[in-house]
Amino acid sequence: MCGAVRFRCEGEPLNVRVCHCRSCQKAMGSPFYARALFSPDALRVTGEIARYASSEAIDRVFCPVCGTRLFSWRRNGTAAGVALATFDDRNAFAPTAHIWISEKMDWVKLDDGLPQYRGIMPQ
Repeated sequence: MCGAVRFRCEGEPLNVRVCHCRSCQKAMGSPFYARALFSPDALRVTGEIARYASSEAIDRVFCPVCGTRLFSWRRNGTAAGVALATFDDRNAFAPTAHIWISEKMDWVKLDDGLPQYRGIMPQ
């Protein structure tokens, strides 16, 4: 939001999904987390970032100046989720599935025709 952190993603994402889990709801302050998942090697970040270990598996990354929530980085180094709304072109990627709908907020209606999974999507 403030421009103190900039990022660039190279190549295509591993996947683009909307997560409705309770952890993502709390971390994003939103009913869900729409993100593009990239290999950490494909993500270049400039500017100071801050991290919060929201679980044993995930660090939430944000701008320490304005607080904008930017990424969810797997602590094992295998992937980084980038919030879709933070891209300069916010329409660059479109989700292909909804995950963790078992924890979706009751008033959220999913009528976009995308596949829906109660938990994580099967490999």
